[in-house]
Amino acid sequence: MDDRTIGFALCGSYCTFDKALRTLSELSEKYDNIVPIMSERAYSTDTRYGKAKDFIDEIEAICGRSVIHTIAQAEPIGPKNLLDLLIIAPCTGNTLAKIAHGITDSSVTMAAKAHLRNGKPVLIAISTNDGLTGNAPNLGLLLNRKNVYFVPFGQDDPVKKPGSLVADFRLVPEAAELALRGVQMQPILRFNIE
Repeated sequence: MDDRTIGFALCGSYCTFDKALRTLSELSEKYDNIVPIMSERAYSTDTRYGKAKDFIDEIEAICGRSVIHTIAQAEPIGPKNLLDLLIIAPCTGNTLAKIAHGITDSSVTMAAKAHLRNGKPVLIAISTNDGLTGNAPNLGLLLNRKNVYFVPFGQDDPVKKPGSLVADFRLVPEAAELALRGVQMQPILRFNIE
């Protein structure tokens, strides 16, 4: 087992929670220490994809610790140098925009800000319906930002949702290893996203 500490943050792209939880489970087989983080909305919102409490229970069972879900709980990540890598999976367009513009008003954006201050990698698994429209400038900003890496992504439904982008969650473990070495997984743009 790898003893590095991985932060795993989920934002409110509820339709990808099943993929995120499979990914989290896979990561838990490799890394001893995974710190779960959820945005306030993800932590408290029941949707047609499931009840928040059920997701929280499953996440805490996988990680063996409580979910960080407030700004106050996330703030020590930086000063205490708690993580080696922060993975945000899924990362909504809302969170993507906030990170791009330095807005820190949620547990996940605080975790990202606190972690980046230590010059350590953040790996983003995007999931947004406006990645090629309203959020395209923010995506461009973060593609150029030091210590920010992306899980390769593509259009999940180019006919019905032509502006939508989603990461290939199957690639998170490999992209994480590369990000820990300071390398962006290539190619970033992919086809056949599941």
